[in-house]
Amino acid sequence: MRLTLAVHPTLYTIHSFAADTAVPSVVFEQPTYFLAKTREEMSIVIDARVPLDSLEQESNWRCLEILGPLGFSATGIHAKIATTLADAHVCIFSLSTFDTDYILVKWDKLDTAIKALRAKGYQVIEYDR
Repeated sequence: MRLTLAVHPTLYTIHSFAADTAVPSVVFEQPTYFLAKTREEMSIVIDARVPLDSLEQESNWRCLEILGPLGFSATGIHAKIATTLADAHVCIFSLSTFDTDYILVKWDKLDTAIKALRAKGYQVIEYDR
């Protein structure tokens, strides 16, 4: 199976909050965001143009979407992509939804990531929604 990854045009920031922080309402107004909460912390990944008053933040991430749906019986897809990027010295931040996986890479490593993925037979396309 030849997988396709789509590069989102958006630049993202990853924010860290205390676990008891209320989610800022502006987050829910965005077309795309990722929210994760545990007893220890809350993380929000959002368009870099949206200012949030977080404890800490990591900016300048680009998103590669593994076009799906992938299904829960598909195994090793994420691991193979992560290994390909690790071998190319590209750090990742991974996210999943019910239908697919998303891999964030720093914007200055995007070209390296794309070249490494294409060298392993993945199709990588520009994605514009």
